[in-house]
Amino acid sequence: MTIKTSEYLDMVRLKTGLSDYKIAKQYDINQSNLSKYSSGKAALSETHSWLFANILDLDPAEIVANTKLEHAINSDNKTKAKFWQEQLNKILADTQPIKIQIAQFHPVVGDISNNARKILDMSIEALDLGAHMIVFPELALTGYPPEDLLLRSGLIKQVELRINELCNQLPSSIAVLFGAPSSTGEILHNSAYCIHKNKVVHIYHKQSLPNYGVFDEKRYFSPGERTLVFEHQGCKIGVLICEDAWVGDPLEKACQANADLIISLNASPFQSNKSQQRIDLYRQHALKWGVDLLYVNSVGGQDELVFDGGSFMMNTKGKIVQQLPFFEDCQVLHTNPCEYSELPGVALIYKALVLATKDYVKGNGFAGSLIGLSGGIDSALTLAIAVDALGAENVSAVMMPYRFTSGMSLEDAEEQARTQDVHYSSIDIHPMVTAFNLSLADSFDGADKDTTEENIQARVRGILLMALSNKWHKMVLATGNKSEMSVGYATLYGDMCGGFAPLKDISKTLVYQLANYRNSVSKVIPERVITRPPSAELAPDQVDQDSLPPYDALDDILMRFVEEKLSVEEIAQHGHDIELVKKVTSMVLNNEYKRRQSAPGPKVSANAFGKERRYPMTSKFKP
Repeated sequence: MTIKTSEYLDMVRLKTGLSDYKIAKQYDINQSNLSKYSSGKAALSETHSWLFANILDLDPAEIVANTKLEHAINSDNKTKAKFWQEQLNKILADTQPIKIQIAQFHPVVGDISNNARKILDMSIEALDLGAHMIVFPELALTGYPPEDLLLRSGLIKQVELRINELCNQLPSSIAVLFGAPSSTGEILHNSAYCIHKNKVVHIYHKQSLPNYGVFDEKRYFSPGERTLVFEHQGCKIGVLICEDAWVGDPLEKACQANADLIISLNASPFQSNKSQQRIDLYRQHALKWGVDLLYVNSVGGQDELVFDGGSFMMNTKGKIVQQLPFFEDCQVLHTNPCEYSELPGVALIYKALVLATKDYVKGNGFAGSLIGLSGGIDSALTLAIAVDALGAENVSAVMMPYRFTSGMSLEDAEEQARTQDVHYSSIDIHPMVTAFNLSLADSFDGADKDTTEENIQARVRGILLMALSNKWHKMVLATGNKSEMSVGYATLYGDMCGGFAPLKDISKTLVYQLANYRNSVSKVIPERVITRPPSAELAPDQVDQDSLPPYDALDDILMRFVEEKLSVEEIAQHGHDIELVKKVTSMVLNNEYKRRQSAPGPKVSANAFGKERRYPMTSKFKP
């Protein structure tokens, strides 16, 4: 299709932000000629073709051929029109095979201005590297998920403003594909915008809106209905957004429209083993339709979600020809050699916890983190995660011993703090616990001692941690794990205190695996912290197994009940005593009120406590 002189002039106006008068004056163009260009009465001269090409970062030969063809058509010179059409076809046929820059980055929710700046900067860099197109993740302009920010008209206005600015500022010769919400009256879509030659040339609306697990897209968006396949640099490109690839129908329609390449924009949160599921799904598509597939994903922590990146390019034979790293910002041409080596599952989970902690603490404006170090494995692993996330200089550890705290715990806590070079202090809580007990003596008169007195110790520690947090503006990291939170083996306003809980979705058995993995990288957790029986140390000679089943049995029951949603009878069929299963499942349901008051933590399992799992606090349901 011929691009006319008037269209090139529109691009110059958009690119420069100048009026016709100022364009004529700045570039020494006769005002009369400019008027003829604008009205379509004249085609560009060769001199002005080269001038416009320089302004727009386009190939001068292409503009000359287009304008000569336009002039031949206007003058009804069929011989010249045929000649220049052939030259234009040759110029376009001689173009290089498409080079696409994959831009895997962390769009911060609500930070539309900075997200737009990153899109601009990375696009300019991609052009310098020879890319014809750059592709960003789903909702790259707003971050994902923006949740009820989408219900505010001010957010949509900011999105529209930044898209207009990007049209003016982006290099015109590179196509830029990114995700952003789009509004038509009262209807909101989850969309992909393609900006090229200083204007939005394509918009695609996501057709399949997920409404399960952590996803609530039907609350905000309306589904699109149209397939988008467009040509760029001789390549027919189909566009999808995340869930569109999982349901099949939108991808099928794009392939039936003869797409050579399917590009999928994603904001797909991490979940254990999910990266392999993605690859398996895309391989099925590639082999079935004989199409190349480009998967582009966000990276970074957002509240309880952490996006793992892992973007990849897959050829028609289902082979990955480009693989970006997990949990790292990265941009690379899809044609570059692939050098990524796969990490084991436990390493990916550890990297997920580190990135989620880093982005949550820093994203909420804290100077660092604070951890109540007990000498046990949970706080030891939490400390290792915090140091890897924030740096030792930004992490403080506090030991708060009481008379049930063992000498081993004191030694191991101090050793780890020293090994990881964090600020370490110790506060004796005997006077405070004694004061609480004395104050409550009359009220407790005649009652036997029980977990109430044990919980006072935990709550004293919680008060001290929150006071230190307030004073030094460091976020307290809660150290509880998923096994404990499942059955309520935690103290409200005590060890549950904190702004973020890195291990909230990590079972106790997985805690041990992660600790061993971290020590395989460099030994930071004392060995006997890993090998000794776990204990809350709130009573003499106390161990967790006094109150709980062995963790391997407990975690298997919890996995089948919480993540697989099996009934008591179904769980018992996997080798568990049915009375034990009834006890454990009842503990899970009876402690929903505690979990509602717990700190957020990163999702890594198929069913995480928090945003994903929504159970009533008051219920008579029997599983």
